[in-house]
Amino acid sequence: MRMRWCVVLLVPLVGCVSQKAFDSKSSEARSLKQQYDEQAEQAKALTQKLAEATAAAEAAEKEKAELESSLAQSDAERRALRKRVDELTELNQELSRNTEKLAAAKEALEKKSSEYENLARSLKEEIKTGKIELSELKGRMVVKMKDKILFSSGSTKLNKEGQEALEKVAQALKDVQGKLIRVEGHTDNVPVPVDSKKEFASNWELSTTRALVVVQLLQEQGVPPTMLSALGYGEYQPIASNQTAEGRSLNRRIEIVLAPAEQAPSAVVAASVKKAPAPAPAAKPAAKKK
Repeated sequence: MRMRWCVVLLVPLVGCVSQKAFDSKSSEARSLKQQYDEQAEQAKALTQKLAEATAAAEAAEKEKAELESSLAQSDAERRALRKRVDELTELNQELSRNTEKLAAAKEALEKKSSEYENLARSLKEEIKTGKIELSELKGRMVVKMKDKILFSSGSTKLNKEGQEALEKVAQALKDVQGKLIRVEGHTDNVPVPVDSKKEFASNWELSTTRALVVVQLLQEQGVPPTMLSALGYGEYQPIASNQTAEGRSLNRRIEIVLAPAEQAPSAVVAASVKKAPAPAPAAKPAAKKK
């Protein structure tokens, strides 16, 4: 009977101990789970921060690469810009030098010779009234006279007005030194009239004869004949259109050209002969065998 009660009392005791241990383990498990959850949250937060930091690092690296590329590009652009500035500076200096050369050349071209000034003064009235035109370029002076001032239509006889003008020209030219004085005759393209063909077959003959008449007058007035020459160009060097009466009038003219003496044909020939190599001596004929 005593043993039975002991057994009965032991069973509730065992049950009580097991529940306590269970509760303890349960509490421990909840605590561990809570710690796990907290740590998982922390790990998740750290992972998020790590991802954000990685993304920020990648963005920073990309920005760095872009900055380096931009810097390199800027440096290249700066070098290219510097090169262009240097080129433009050199070009500007070259343009400045060329401008100075052109200004000097223009001044030389526009500078009138003493012969030009003397002739311009002597022929002031004729130039003013348009009977004579005077020009000079690169040391080549031209006295241009319309043929109607000098000659009647189809004639080679000097008019009184033309003769007086030529005498003034001769007075200005007779003391000129180092110049070749060439008288050039020009016509329009109108054929020589039929009644004049016995004397002049074409405008060639008419223009040349008129030039010779002017040369003879200049010589008579004291211009050295060694400086004088005459040329006839006929209708083949017009200065205006032959389609109008005004143009044909401009083309019918006498031009007295003053050019440097070295342009004289004799000077050119002499220079070419001087520069030409001496001919090789002729070979002696071989002696005949006896």
